[in-house]
Amino acid sequence: MARSINQVILMGRLTRDPEQRTTTTGKTITSFSIAVDRQGQEDQADFFDVTAWEKLGELVSQYLSKGRRCLVQGRLRQDSWDDKETGKKRTRVEVVATDVTFLDGPNDGAGSDRSGGAPRSSSDNNKNKDVVIEDIDDKPIDLSEIPF
Repeated sequence: MARSINQVILMGRLTRDPEQRTTTTGKTITSFSIAVDRQGQEDQADFFDVTAWEKLGELVSQYLSKGRRCLVQGRLRQDSWDDKETGKKRTRVEVVATDVTFLDGPNDGAGSDRSGGAPRSSSDNNKNKDVVIEDIDDKPIDLSEIPF
């Protein structure tokens, strides 16, 4: 019999700022939700609740904010409970994140004013410039000069 697979990969934008809290056992959990645009359907999206635990959740809370893009990898978890007010059975499906990739840079996206990173200095920008070498000759390479 084949093994079961429970894996989900979603790419979208946060619909609200992440909310971090601590459980009674002292573990941190961060909750957020993302909107994933439906391909080929303008102005329509699917919305997913996501939870991230411990260090991953702390990083999400520190670097992501509403409007920022991210790629979430994880598994689906379904919770069910009895509603205290109505007595009806309630269910909810959420994504438990195992990895979150931040897709926007510190100043990209439609996020709030939380920059999420240190500003670059002008010396950092100069390091990223391409170097153009103009004096390249067309002599053949002597393979005996290669050290490996």
